[in-house]
Amino acid sequence: MRTLLLPEDLRLLLKSPLGRLCKGNGTECVEAMRDELQGAKKVAAIGDMTAFYLLKSSIMPDLAVVDNKTKRAQLPDHILQSLEHNSYKRVEVKNPPATLTEELIDQIKDSLAGEERVKIVVEGEEDLATLPAILYAPPGSVVIYGQPDEGSVLVKATPEMKMYIDELMKKMIVEE
Repeated sequence: MRTLLLPEDLRLLLKSPLGRLCKGNGTECVEAMRDELQGAKKVAAIGDMTAFYLLKSSIMPDLAVVDNKTKRAQLPDHILQSLEHNSYKRVEVKNPPATLTEELIDQIKDSLAGEERVKIVVEGEEDLATLPAILYAPPGSVVIYGQPDEGSVLVKATPEMKMYIDELMKKMIVEE
């Protein structure tokens, strides 16, 4: 199975927001993005707190990719419970830190192509799941992810952004 490894030079590049950064706490950011979220073809939430705040604001992401942690620490029980939403098909995948496994990429691709809501629970780290989520989200969709200690980022899945992400992923190190 193929795995993509994040090289050092891309780490710095990916620290900058890929889309519109909304500064503030989770609920403030969801409210600031509400129009774009409601008009989106699909909504993908990358990260536990991102998914939590969307659900708390009555927005159901079509795809949630979580690892049951925030900033590498275990989530509080009330957040874990709210993420156990019964309208999601739950899928578990392994994905080590600073990588994208073929299994995670394929699961994101299939989930965004399908009709049911999916929650992917990652054993390892889900940070880079933003990239395949943008790449495989239908045009007109949005991907939301957290920018540590700053707020949330909304990325529109435009043809230009998809091309940019495709080029970025081609620069990752392929490990068979």
